[in-house]
Amino acid sequence: MDDYLKEALEIVKAQASVRNMTEEEITSMVVKLAKGIRDIAGGGVVEEADTATCDPKKAIKEKSITCCECGKSFKILTKKHLGTHGLTPIEYRAKCGYKKGQPLACKALARARKQKMTEMKLWERRGKNKAEKK
Repeated sequence: MDDYLKEALEIVKAQASVRNMTEEEITSMVVKLAKGIRDIAGGGVVEEADTATCDPKKAIKEKSITCCECGKSFKILTKKHLGTHGLTPIEYRAKCGYKKGQPLACKALARARKQKMTEMKLWERRGKNKAEKK
C-alpha cells in the first residue's frame, strides 16, 4: 500500500473517532488527503479547490449539512462559520444556487423547527396584539 495512502488513512481514522462521518465523507477525505500529501512530498504546489468543494444539491442531508466552501459537515451553517469564508448567508445561498428562504440546516433540524413554529402559531398572536393596541 502507498505510504501516502497509509498516512491519509491514519488522519481520517483520527477524525472519524472524534465525530460521525458517512462513508462518502471518509472516502472523499482519504482521496483528498492522499493526493495532497503526495503533492506536498513531491515538491508540487497544492492546488486550491474550486469555489465549491461539494455538490450543493447533495450538501443538505438528513442529519448533516456540508459547507460547500470548506467541505466540513455541521447540523447548521451559522453566520459565524460563513463569515470565516467571507460570506453572509444570503451570499452563500446565491453562490450555491439555493432558494432565498432555504434553511442552512440539516433536513431533520429544519423539519423540527418548522413543526415547532407551526405549533406556536406566532402569526395568530401577532394579529391579536395589533387588534388589542387599536
